[in-house]
Amino acid sequence: MNLTRTDNSPSSRGRAGGLALGPDAGSRRGARLGMSAPSRSGGPSRSGGHGRRPAVAQGEFARSRTVSPTPPVVEAFADLDMPEQLLAALTAQGVRVPFPIQGATLPDTLAGRDVLGRGRTGSGKTLAYGLALLARTAGQRAEPRRPLALVLVPTRELAQQVTDALTPYARSVRLRLTTVVGGMPIGRQANALRGGAEVVVATPGRLNDLIDRGDCLLDQVAVTVLDEADQMAGMGFMPQVAEVLGQVRPEGQRMLFSATLDHDVDRLVRRYFTDLVVHSVDPSAAVTTTERHVPHVHGADKHRRTTRIAAREGRVVTFVDTGRAVDEPTGHLPADGVQAAGPHGGKSQPVFDAAA
Repeated sequence: MNLTRTDNSPSSRGRAGGLALGPDAGSRRGARLGMSAPSRSGGPSRSGGHGRRPAVAQGEFARSRTVSPTPPVVEAFADLDMPEQLLAALTAQGVRVPFPIQGATLPDTLAGRDVLGRGRTGSGKTLAYGLALLARTAGQRAEPRRPLALVLVPTRELAQQVTDALTPYARSVRLRLTTVVGGMPIGRQANALRGGAEVVVATPGRLNDLIDRGDCLLDQVAVTVLDEADQMAGMGFMPQVAEVLGQVRPEGQRMLFSATLDHDVDRLVRRYFTDLVVHSVDPSAAVTTTERHVPHVHGADKHRRTTRIAAREGRVVTFVDTGRAVDEPTGHLPADGVQAAGPHGGKSQPVFDAAA
C-alpha cells in the first residue's frame, strides 16, 4: 500500500484514473483483522464477497516512491468537477466556501482515490465525503437489494445526521438514499432496499442483519465510506466492518474519516485501502472554552443534587453509565416538577426522537 501524508494540503499517489462504475451489538475487539472476514457458514464471503486486497508491508505506512502531481486545495466548490445539480444544491443550502477538510480531500475523492481524512467532529467531513460519493454515483441506477454506495457509521444518531445532511444533495442528482439502523423496524428497511437505493447509510450490526436475511447484497458497492472509524473501533465493530469491506467491489473506492488512527483502525486501513492519501486538518484541536466542574456527592444526596441541576433554566443533558441509571432519575424527576426523557440503547428510535 502506497501512502502519502499531508497536513491541510492535498496529496498524491492515487489510482490510475477514476472509477467509472456505475441496536447494534459489536463483536469482540479481540477478533483478528489480519484474516479475511469469513462467511458464517464457513464458505465464501456473504453477498458474493470479493475478499481481501493484496497484502501490504508491516510497520508504519510505507511511503510512496513515486509522487504524482499534487492537486491544489480548492477554495470554491465551483472549482471542482462536480455535477451542476450538486453545485446548485450547495448554493440553495447556503454552502458557499469549502471547509478546510473539504477543500483538501475533494480533489482526491472526486478522482476516485482512497482517502483517509483526519479531523475533529464539526470539521465538515460529512460533505467532504458525501459530495464525492454522490458525484461519483450520479447517473446510475441501483438494482433491487444492490446499493452502489455505502456509508458506515457507529450509531443510529450519527446515521440520521448524515442522512439529513446528504438528502437535499442526493435529491438534486436523483439518487435514492435509505438509512439502515437498529432500533427501527427491519422490515421497513428491507423493503426500501428491495425497492432500490443507490446510497445506504448504515450501522454495522443492522447492515449485517439484513445481509444475513438476503435483503442486501454489497457486490455492486463501488464507493464505501467509514465515518467516525475510531468510534466504531472503540465500540467493537471492527470485525463487522471488515466483513463488510470483504464484500464490496475490490476495485472500488474507500474513504475513511476518523479523529485518530490507532489499533484496529490502523490494521483495517493496511488491509483494505490501496494507494492511500491522508489529509490531516486540525486533528488535535481542542475546544478551549469548556469549563468542567466535578462535585463529589454522597450517594444519599444524589437525588437532591440531580433534581437541583435538572431544574435549572434551559435544557440539561445528563450522561450516565447504564440504562438503569437513565431510567431511575427519569422516573423521579417529573414528580419534582422537572420534565425528563431518558433515551438509551435499549429503547426504540421514536423514544430518541421524542426526547430531541
